[in-house]
Amino acid sequence: MLVVAVVIGVALALAPVAFQMFSRAPKGGTMIDGFKPYMTTERIEQFKADLVIIDHAHAEAVRLRTTFPTSSAATSPRLNAFIEQWPAINTDMASMLATMQANIDHYDGVAGLPPFVLFPWFFVAPGLIIAVLAVRSLRAERRGRSVRGRWIPLLVVALGVVAAPAIFQMFTRAPGGSAMIDDFKPFMTRAKVTQIQGYFLTIGSGEGDLRKTVVPELTGDGHVRADDINGITTLNQRWPSISGGMAPMIGAMSDNVGNFDAVVAMPPFWLFPWFFFVPGLLVAALAVAARHEKPALGEAPARPSQLQGVAP
Repeated sequence: MLVVAVVIGVALALAPVAFQMFSRAPKGGTMIDGFKPYMTTERIEQFKADLVIIDHAHAEAVRLRTTFPTSSAATSPRLNAFIEQWPAINTDMASMLATMQANIDHYDGVAGLPPFVLFPWFFVAPGLIIAVLAVRSLRAERRGRSVRGRWIPLLVVALGVVAAPAIFQMFTRAPGGSAMIDDFKPFMTRAKVTQIQGYFLTIGSGEGDLRKTVVPELTGDGHVRADDINGITTLNQRWPSISGGMAPMIGAMSDNVGNFDAVVAMPPFWLFPWFFFVPGLLVAALAVAARHEKPALGEAPARPSQLQGVAP
């Protein structure tokens, strides 16, 4: 039983090495910190409102292109690129924001866990303690000493390992973390982030042509009144703030693609509570069994009745 406890302790201590957690876990913490400003209901609702502003301007740009087929509203390549690509861009961005909003609680649960940089040590420290206590008991047994009293520290450490997932609420938070990682996989790739960055170049170029060329041309000759293009006017006024708000979020996505890949390469989050609970429970059972283990031959102390009649 003590040998089994040593094996479990060593396996627990070596788990971070096997899963490369010393390098990967800190990257997970960096990713969680990087997304913190954007994983709130208020921020995501603002992004969704920004998409509505762009959509209204797009509808008006389509109308201008149809109504004035010989104007710059119809001939501008950059504005036409925006007009043609916006429906797909809008759908894709709205889907991403909906995914982020649906995972706010999951994100908060993962962010509420201990710092990721400490995760490997939650395996190493108790694993080494279990192994050392079991080895000490083995050495004592080989020297003919009783090991009965040595099960208590082993049991205490094992119960601490069992309790750790409950203390940190890992049974509820870790599955949410797994769900969030799975939901983020479609847009946390280098190719997808590059595509999203291209979206803003397309929107920005279209907005620039509307502001610098189309609106002055059509309002200057009296074909269009300012009241007829409120959506475009709003986009022109708000674009600096819209792009200034979304650009850092896209930057955070780009900066954390590698960190996300490191997290994905580790075991699924939902398994982590069981990495503590199962070995802790096994060691606790071994410790309790050691309490009832019969002493080896020659180890039992002599009783008074056995000493009667024996010459000093």
